[in-house]
Amino acid sequence: MVAGEIAEPVEVLVVGGGPGGYTAAARAAELGRDVILVERGDLGGVCLNVGCIPSKVLTTAAHDLARAARFPWRGQPPRPEIDLAALQGWRKDVVDRLVSGVRATLSRVRIVTGEAFFIGPDRVSVESGEQVHHFRFDHAVIATGSAPVSVGDLRVDGGRVLDSTGALALEDVPPSLAVVGGGYVGTELGMAFARFGSRVTVVEAADSILAGFDRDVVSVVAKRAAELGIDIRTRTTATGIDDENLVIEGPNGTDRVPAHTILVAVGRRPATADLQVDRLGLTVTASGHIEVDEQGRTAVPHVFAIGDVTPGPALAHKAMAEGRTVAEVLSGLPSAFDSQVPLIAFTEPEIASVGMTVEQATEQGYEPVVGRSSFATSGRAVVLGEPEGLVKVVVDGRTDVILGVHMAGPQACDLIAEAAVLVETAARAEDLVETVHPHPSLVETVHSAAVAARRRVERAEAVR
Repeated sequence: MVAGEIAEPVEVLVVGGGPGGYTAAARAAELGRDVILVERGDLGGVCLNVGCIPSKVLTTAAHDLARAARFPWRGQPPRPEIDLAALQGWRKDVVDRLVSGVRATLSRVRIVTGEAFFIGPDRVSVESGEQVHHFRFDHAVIATGSAPVSVGDLRVDGGRVLDSTGALALEDVPPSLAVVGGGYVGTELGMAFARFGSRVTVVEAADSILAGFDRDVVSVVAKRAAELGIDIRTRTTATGIDDENLVIEGPNGTDRVPAHTILVAVGRRPATADLQVDRLGLTVTASGHIEVDEQGRTAVPHVFAIGDVTPGPALAHKAMAEGRTVAEVLSGLPSAFDSQVPLIAFTEPEIASVGMTVEQATEQGYEPVVGRSSFATSGRAVVLGEPEGLVKVVVDGRTDVILGVHMAGPQACDLIAEAAVLVETAARAEDLVETVHPHPSLVETVHSAAVAARRRVERAEAVR
C-alpha cells in the first residue's frame, strides 16, 4: 500500500531516534509541541543498542575481572574467566530494559518507523517497505547520528573483519585481536578483550592513542595497556591481511601482527549522505557535517541539527544536551548549547577531561598553573585496589579561574561531572578549595589537585 501525496501536518519532525533525537522529541512534547519522531532502525540509536551501553557491559565485566584478581583476601580460587555468550545475554537484557525506558519517555510522541528523505523546504517522505508517508513540518530536527568509517582494503565482513557493532556481539573470545584505531572505542574494547584473554595489538596512525586527551592521563592508560600485554603501534597504518596476520606499515617498515579477528575503529562519519538535505536548502561540509549556531539552528532557520551530524565530539551526552536546547528554542524559550563537553573513555583506568589543557590555555593567552594529585593518596582508591592515576587542575595564574580538569583513575567518568560544573561556571580554584569534600572519597583527589594549584597561584601572586 502506498499512501497518497497529501502531506500530514506536524509542528516538530525529528529524524533519528538516538540520544539526541529522543531527547529533543521528549522535551518538545513536554513543552506542548505536536511531535513526530522518525527512526529507521531501533529506538535508542547506535549508542543504546550497539554502542555506548553494550560497550560498557563489556568494559564493566573486564573491570570486575581485574578487581576479582587483585585482592589478597580472596584466597586462591580458580582464575576467573569470562563466559562471553552469557555476557551477551546480560547485554541484551540491559539494552531491552533501557529501550523500554526511552519508549516510556516518548509517551506523548508519535513514533514512525521508516527512512526519511527531505523532498522540499518543509516536507519529508518516510519510506517503510512499500508504504510511503509524507509530512509537512513547521520545524525539523536532524539527528541521524553517524556510521563507522572504513579503512582501505579492510572491508567489514561481519566475520573476521568487524566494526564496533560486530565486536560487541562476539560470543567467543578471539585468540588474537588487531584493533585498527586507537581512539576511545578501539582502546576501550582492546583493553577489555585483553583482560578476557585475547592477544591484542592496537594500530594507530597518529603518534599517540586517545587523541584529544591530556598526555599525562593517556600515559597512565598506556602503562596499564603494556601490563596487559597489549602491543601499541603508533605512527602505523594497516595495509592488508596476510593469512592469520594483519599487515602494517610503520616507522620500521612493513610488519605483520597476529589477527585472528580484526576490529576497525578508526572513527565515524555523519549519516547525512542519504537525507537529501539539499532539498531543504542546506549543504554539508567536506566531512559530511551540518554547521549550526549555539542554538542548533542551521542556515535554514526552521531546521535544526544535533549530535554526530554537527561538528564537535561524537558523544551521546553532547547530543542529548543539544536535543534539549533545540526543543526549547523551537518552543520559544531562551536556550543555547555550551561547548564545554566532557570527554570520557572507559579504559583501564577510566580517563576523563573537560576544558583546556595546558597547551591550549597557553595558546589562548592564559598563564596556566597546574595542580596535581595522585589517587595513591586517596584512602578510598587504595581500599578499592585502584590507586593508579592522577588528577590535573589547570588554573589561570592571573585570575585563579579553573580552565580545565583532566584525570585518569577509578570512576573518572563520574568524577568529571563536578569538574564540568566548575569549568562551565568559571569557578575559581579558591572556591573549590573552600568546598568541603567527603572523606574518604575519590572526589577528594580533585580537591587535592585544586589545593596544589591554589598554592602555586598564591606563590605567583606573591612574586608579582
